[in-house]
Amino acid sequence: MSREMNPCVQSARALCMSWTVSILALCAFPSIPGLTRAEGPEPAGSIVPTPGPGGWGVDDEIGNANTMGRGTRLRCLPHMIKQDAKVYELGHEFSETMPFSPFGDAPVDFEFTPTNGVPFTKHAFNGEILTAGIGSQGTQMDALGHFGALDQIWDPFAGPLPSGTATYYNGFQQSQVKPSADSPLLKLGIEKVPPIITSAVVLDAKEYLGRPMVAGEFITAEDIEAMLVQQGISARGILPGDAVYIRTGWAEKWTDPSPIPSATEYYAEGPGLAVSAVQYLAQRTVVLVALDNPFTDPVLECQLDGSCPPTEGTLPGLPFSVHHLNLAVFGIYQMQNLSLTEIADDDVNVACTIVLPLRLRGASGSTVRPIAIGAP
Repeated sequence: MSREMNPCVQSARALCMSWTVSILALCAFPSIPGLTRAEGPEPAGSIVPTPGPGGWGVDDEIGNANTMGRGTRLRCLPHMIKQDAKVYELGHEFSETMPFSPFGDAPVDFEFTPTNGVPFTKHAFNGEILTAGIGSQGTQMDALGHFGALDQIWDPFAGPLPSGTATYYNGFQQSQVKPSADSPLLKLGIEKVPPIITSAVVLDAKEYLGRPMVAGEFITAEDIEAMLVQQGISARGILPGDAVYIRTGWAEKWTDPSPIPSATEYYAEGPGLAVSAVQYLAQRTVVLVALDNPFTDPVLECQLDGSCPPTEGTLPGLPFSVHHLNLAVFGIYQMQNLSLTEIADDDVNVACTIVLPLRLRGASGSTVRPIAIGAP
């Protein structure tokens, strides 16, 4: 039997519940007045682990993802509960017609199968078959096992790649990570990455420079600090466990459907981070760094075809120094090919972000659908 509640009682109960939610929120975040100051101090109870002098431990395989937990989730909450918060898609649609990476394992091919049915029922259903470099095409995330370093520079004219000498994040050796040519990654695979739920700092290099970045141009540690000041978040800064997203403007070259010349232009070269920027972010124990470009490293087209040296400031023998430092040294994850136009144009400087790579056992990367939740 149901009983209708007196309208006055209903109103009183609703008001009481509203007060209760507000009080609980303020108790959880006493230092964030009105739950609106994303640039304010960290919420109470939001302790985020940081590595000790020896890193995260001798058996660690997830690097700075060890920062994920209650502390980073609490940082997300103020952004998620704002009345005017929006959900931003930070990835491009995955399609056959998007720009194709010539460095990927395979192009994207969908086979859309005919509508089928279940005999003796009314059901009709549809499906498709996907062939692609699932960790290398579109908006994608690198596993820590994606990059290692040989013990010396490889001369291809002197013999085959001495892959057995490679060392990966946390000192893992080739024999531990990928012991044979056809082996999956036995350590440091993308399936080891936990869900990334944390606060994201969105830096706008395009606005900072007054123009899109050009190929080979790089963002330094000083540039990061200047962008924090320009965007009014220097007091907050970059905290342990943060994700850092940087708009370079290179994504303006991404078109879908993409004619071949456009695809070549997008993946032929690009701007990126300087070594000093990676070191700056590593000192702050960020979990993830991602740009709206194909490499994260600054790359010139002539560098890829061998007609010019790597960009200024790269480490000896390591032209993709950003990849090397992030993945093989510091345990910082990378995403490439983000779509940051909307969130940057809305001046969302700090937001909640959620990143869920596919749990592809033994894979060196994953297509990914990152989102951010924040108020313009």
